[in-house]
Amino acid sequence: MALKIKKILVSQPKPVNDKSPYKELAERNNLKIDFRPFINVEVVSAKEFRQDRIDILEHTAIIFTSRTAIDNFFRISEELRITVPDSMKYFCMSESIAHYLQKYIVYRKRKIFYGSNVFKDLVEQVIVKHLSEKFLVPLSDIHKPEIPRILEKNKIRFTKAILYRTVSSDLSDLSDVNYDVLVFYSPSGIKSLFQNFPDFEQNNTKIACFGPHTAKAVKKAGLRLDISAPSPNAPSMTMALEHFIKEYNKNGSAK
Repeated sequence: MALKIKKILVSQPKPVNDKSPYKELAERNNLKIDFRPFINVEVVSAKEFRQDRIDILEHTAIIFTSRTAIDNFFRISEELRITVPDSMKYFCMSESIAHYLQKYIVYRKRKIFYGSNVFKDLVEQVIVKHLSEKFLVPLSDIHKPEIPRILEKNKIRFTKAILYRTVSSDLSDLSDVNYDVLVFYSPSGIKSLFQNFPDFEQNNTKIACFGPHTAKAVKKAGLRLDISAPSPNAPSMTMALEHFIKEYNKNGSAK
């Protein structure tokens, strides 16, 4: 009979909230869950940004796909001594990303729109109603290719602005640490795994991932995908993990 799952490594920063679903997962299933970012964010300097000859104030609206994009947009604006006008419109992937804008602007006095965390829906249900706007899209150097593709398909006028880079973390200290499950949230995490451990062999280690792009990266790397989310029965990563672990620890293998 296979050994039970006891140790999990999540390739993200440790949650700051004590009510994290991962904490609850660990308590319910007697697990040890560690967190370690497999990727880091490096900023693009104001000097580098100027080389792209992008004029922020030529744009009337901004599309934010993440909190990191918000942080770096306002960082670069401050470094360039640009005052973002009150008339600027903000279009965000989700309500939580939209609320994060309160860190930088007076939320109730701005024109803010948001979607349901699906970029295609944000564009086709919200942004297409504002075709007269000229959009700026702050992104990482590694971003989902469908973002510009969907905007182009819907004839949205936009400028892609690379404001930060996604780089692999140094994970050399994990070389002698073994986990039963590795959890990934982005293709960049898979890339970091092999950059740090080019001879990595999966063997009995379970691979869990969130999202279709990450799943594709797992399979492209020749790894076995054991746990995936979202799904109809497990919309979150922790729910998918819990379902798999309960079955595996009960039977010695997941059904």
